[in-house]
Amino acid sequence: MWFNESPFTNMLRMRKLKLHLIFLLILFVLSGFQELSAQMYDKKEGGGLPDPQLSQKDNDYLDRQAKVFLDTVQSVLSKYSPVVHDNFERTTAKLLMDAVFHEHFAVYRRPVQEFFHARVNQVIRELETTKVEKGVRIWKVYDMGFIARTKTVTLAFDLVSGITSQSEDFAMNQDEIQRIVRQCDALLITHRHEDHADLKMAQQFIALGLPVLATEETWPNDPVYSKIIHPERVAEKLQQLKLKKYILGLYVYPGHQLHSAINNVYLVKTPEGITLAHIGDQINEGDFMIDYDWIDQVAKKHHVDVFMPNAWTMDIFRIARGFNPELILPGHELELGHTVWDRLPFWGDDKYLELNYAELKASKYPVVVLIWGESYLYIPNKFIK
Repeated sequence: MWFNESPFTNMLRMRKLKLHLIFLLILFVLSGFQELSAQMYDKKEGGGLPDPQLSQKDNDYLDRQAKVFLDTVQSVLSKYSPVVHDNFERTTAKLLMDAVFHEHFAVYRRPVQEFFHARVNQVIRELETTKVEKGVRIWKVYDMGFIARTKTVTLAFDLVSGITSQSEDFAMNQDEIQRIVRQCDALLITHRHEDHADLKMAQQFIALGLPVLATEETWPNDPVYSKIIHPERVAEKLQQLKLKKYILGLYVYPGHQLHSAINNVYLVKTPEGITLAHIGDQINEGDFMIDYDWIDQVAKKHHVDVFMPNAWTMDIFRIARGFNPELILPGHELELGHTVWDRLPFWGDDKYLELNYAELKASKYPVVVLIWGESYLYIPNKFIK
């Protein structure tokens, strides 16, 4: 035992112990300072240092770079509309977005915040002024948030404000939330995770008397729970979604995000006969393959027009074959609530995530990869697979 050793040896041991404790204390303080610095940037008027590990000069450079890249993205998008199999210009714009948003502190940079709000406000302006006479126009908002409008109805799927980025300046403000919700007839939430289920957004729908659908795992301890519709999770059972003016046909498949959450997979039929499918975070992997029992059968019983999958799901190609849609609009690229390494880039990175997203985009299926704020008009019988 060390306490039976000589006084000199004991003194050395005690000194080493004190130095070790001091070193640990310094590490603790520094880590806390870095987290606090990021929080202070988010709250300070006019900003601060997005990356506390860099100098003011280096942060200023990255700010300027973000602005140049994102201004270029805006310019490209204004000239080149979404298409099947993107052209060189749109592909380049997406690569610039990947470069900006794969910096760890991107959401704390003012040009990034301004870019996101510009994209959100484009959606709002178009919703407030756009009438759809034929087919369905679908806007991609953020993460897996899509808004689909036909001549009769406007449906929101997994609509979120972006607050999971941890930056209030990046996320939608209350006015933006209210304006976007006023343009919708219902909100369908696939599962409880905050990048799909935004409490402020759901509360705004309910305040306007609009239906909100979600799983029983979503906000069970919040007063809003009793005001939410919890549809049955039974494959091929036709249910009804009652809106103010219309009643829609609805199927809710009993999906999962592996073992972490139950996940409603929605298949909705509009009054015009257009079928929309949104899968949230449906994922099968390893020994968790049970959902393929119904996934592989969907197309045998339904004609799916537009399919909205998460781009990072495992074996997205097999899921697409199960639904066999006329058009695929993937989502969930660059989700900023995840670590920088888990932000799926627009270019795909199939090797890192072990996906087959690239295979899907090169397949017979028409795939349109929208950037936040963009929309695409789907008209039945437009595509020939």
